[in-house]
Amino acid sequence: MKKVAILAILAILIAPLLMAQNGKTEEAQKAADSWLAVVDKADYAGSYDKASSYFKSALTKQKWVEALNASRGNFGKLVSRKVNNAQYTTSLPGAPDGEYVVIQYDTSFENKKSSVETVAMMLDKDGQWRAAGYFIK
Repeated sequence: MKKVAILAILAILIAPLLMAQNGKTEEAQKAADSWLAVVDKADYAGSYDKASSYFKSALTKQKWVEALNASRGNFGKLVSRKVNNAQYTTSLPGAPDGEYVVIQYDTSFENKKSSVETVAMMLDKDGQWRAAGYFIK
C-alpha cells in the first residue's frame, strides 16, 4: 500500500511539470514550423534574422546563407515534413544552459526523397522560441 501511495504522490507532483514541458514543446514546435517555412522559401537571410541571439553569435549571416545554399539548395521544393520526435531539455552539447526543444522531422524534398531535419529551438532572452541550430541529413 505504501508503494501505491508514494507513486500516487509522485504522479501528482510530476504531472504539472510534464504538462508545462509539453506546453513548451508545442510552442517551440509551432515556432520551428514557422521558421522552417522561411527556410523553405529559400529566404535564408530571413531565417537568420529570425534565429536566436545564440545562433547569431555563433556565425555570420553570410556563412549561414552559404551553408544553406550548399545543403538545401539542391534538394528542391519541400514535398512533406512530419514531426518524428520533439524533446524538451535544459542543456545541449556546446551550448549554454537554457531551455531547448529539439525537434526531428522526417522530410521529403523533390530531389531528396528521405531526409531527417533536426531543429534545436531555444527560449531566447525575450521569452520567444527561436532556432538555435539546424541540421539535415
